[in-house]
Amino acid sequence: MAETQGKSTVKKQILFLFGVLLWGGMAVSLPPVAQAEEEYDDPDTNTIYQLPSDSSGDQLSRLLQDARTLVQSGNFGRALAIYQQAASLDSKNARIYSAIGYVLARQGNYQAAVNAYQQAVALERSNAEFYYALGYSLANAGDNRGATAAYRRATQLNRNNLKAFLGLGAVLFRQEDYAGAMRTYEQAIQLDPKSVEIRASMASILLKQKRYQDAVNVLQRAVSLEPNNSNLQFNLATAYLAQGNQSAGLAALEQAGRLEPRNAEIHLLQGKLKRSQNNLEGALAAYQRAVAIDSKLAEAHAGIGEILLQQQKFQEAVAAYRRLTKIVPQEPAAHFNLGVALSRWGRGSEAIASFNQALNLYQRQGQSEGVQKAEAALRELQQ
Repeated sequence: MAETQGKSTVKKQILFLFGVLLWGGMAVSLPPVAQAEEEYDDPDTNTIYQLPSDSSGDQLSRLLQDARTLVQSGNFGRALAIYQQAASLDSKNARIYSAIGYVLARQGNYQAAVNAYQQAVALERSNAEFYYALGYSLANAGDNRGATAAYRRATQLNRNNLKAFLGLGAVLFRQEDYAGAMRTYEQAIQLDPKSVEIRASMASILLKQKRYQDAVNVLQRAVSLEPNNSNLQFNLATAYLAQGNQSAGLAALEQAGRLEPRNAEIHLLQGKLKRSQNNLEGALAAYQRAVAIDSKLAEAHAGIGEILLQQQKFQEAVAAYRRLTKIVPQEPAAHFNLGVALSRWGRGSEAIASFNQALNLYQRQGQSEGVQKAEAALRELQQ
């Protein structure tokens, strides 16, 4: 009678949650702030930049030094205003536009950062760092195709620019060009053979391609390089579970939990996996560890209530579902299951109130099956 989830549904949810956490971690790093003022501190005789007149140069040097200090202190708004003033004094200095782009990116204004970096690359077309920064800003602005072109140009200008290869791999992955992303990461791993992050990204692609054993092999190599990396253990668990190897998946997940014992999500997933294996005591213990770390983790409270109901510990189940209804008061299933626990504990009038609350929420949310279940529960109690 309680609203529960079948084992196949739980398994699908486990793999979905693992996938979100694994693939959601693919990112690129923020480009370093361009040192625009260095062109004035120590100008190169071969530079394409033209120094302003002495009086203007002194003013510009002061502005750039002030802006750098403000960036270092985190005062990006004021730094931006000063860099823009500097650009008005020397509109041909690509480094100033790069610095403007950096500050705008730090502020999360990626489209404006794109415009600034486009000005920088227009002035200095052979600067791989500028193209990397342009790619970063385009990627964060949601223009994956534009980011691909910028990152690719950065790798062409500097074959050792690891950041650009990583950025290119990430945006190709977003566009589901898995073959292209894999080729890019294979180039990246040549630049950094001991990188576990690159191997984790390669494993993500292999999982998308359903090449589960290959993903396991790549992650096992990564774990051998960093055996105490909890993220790698978590990713290895993902690969094992996708392969259907639940025992190995659970072992890797438990190792991740030992390495990162304060991660509530890891304990939650341990609980879900053990629940799918019908290991009720193990699942209950994992859920309880999760809520001890994060008392508002609704899924863990729901799991505790479900197991306690199954174990016929109705008073404890009532307490678990009461906590759940406080965390998610608009979730009808929580009120419904509280009604089930109250009914089995012999608290009929309180159960009716909970079923009525569930019924109202089901009706409001247009869940016809839930409405029918709540009405049936109320009829049974009111006979």
